[in-house]
Amino acid sequence: MSEIKPSDTTDTVDSGEEKDWAAAKAFFDNLKTNKPRPPKPRNAVTIAVSSRTLFNMVVERKIYEEEGMEKYVAYQVEHENEPLKPGVAFPFVKALMNVNTRLRELYTENEELFDIVLMTNNHAQVGVRLINSINHYDLTIERFCMTGGKSPTGYLKAYMTNLYLSKDSDKVTKAIEEGIAAATMFMPEKQIELSETQLRVAFDGDAVLFSDESEIIVKKHGLDTFFEHEKEFENKPLAQGPLKCFLEALGKLQRKFYAKNQRLECPIRTFLVTARSAASSGARVLKTLRSWGLEIDEALFLAGAPKGPLLEKIKPHIFFDDQMFHIEGAKELGTIAAHVPYGIGQKYQKGKLIEQPAKKE
Repeated sequence: MSEIKPSDTTDTVDSGEEKDWAAAKAFFDNLKTNKPRPPKPRNAVTIAVSSRTLFNMVVERKIYEEEGMEKYVAYQVEHENEPLKPGVAFPFVKALMNVNTRLRELYTENEELFDIVLMTNNHAQVGVRLINSINHYDLTIERFCMTGGKSPTGYLKAYMTNLYLSKDSDKVTKAIEEGIAAATMFMPEKQIELSETQLRVAFDGDAVLFSDESEIIVKKHGLDTFFEHEKEFENKPLAQGPLKCFLEALGKLQRKFYAKNQRLECPIRTFLVTARSAASSGARVLKTLRSWGLEIDEALFLAGAPKGPLLEKIKPHIFFDDQMFHIEGAKELGTIAAHVPYGIGQKYQKGKLIEQPAKKE
């Protein structure tokens, strides 16, 4: 999987890029504005969100599917002065902005910030309504990628994306195949009040933060073999999974608060919520995180118990899991859940192998 930022450019390109950014910064510094400028992509933690995750576009989507593209665009233009309603990713984005505000208070010239990019296959004609909606809610989103009906995933690496959130599972799968942390978001079935001062992010372990190597053993050989395997390899770190790089990015920003003696007031809190048993298979997980130089604020080992009730207490702005039955249980109780389509778990539903259609000769 990809690291926090790609580093395969040459020194010459880097030098040219720095000069370009220095010139752009000098230009904007001479303009009077109270609006903060976006950070350099190389310094930022870039979160790409689709328009359908940021805003509720159920009505608009129905028009597109039933009446076609031209009617859809015409409707958006006609209603461009009506703000779209908040979508499933909206609370998460607001929480990211709060972290940025706190970071700028501590580090006035800091560019290690969240940079939110609107990544959408909408046509440019729809852009006015999206811009008006963003301004209506006072969201700091300056970078747009509007691809006019084509998938935007090909641009994710160019935007140096750390995390891509969409409602389209095919696009998310493609992004993960390209080595980019990504997840499909699901609207919870009820609304719960979320923190306005602290970004709270919950991760499953296997096939999310870690690879699915241990999960393969569970699925193929059962729990007893899995427990024996984890005990035998307790001191061997697990391979990284698709969202390890995002946890790494969060940890990087957390340490900026710790450096100012604000660990207890840090506006980012991370949770590991795993079906693993602590005594039987938990040590390898904690030792893996330690070997990566990463911290998790709270580690919760459930030994197979449902995750939904615990998540209802945690109230994360987003919860990542590779198993759809955990996603369904979470959103039933009000948790904003995001499915990570990665690993052997995609071949199973509630522990049972999904029968694959026979291949034609």
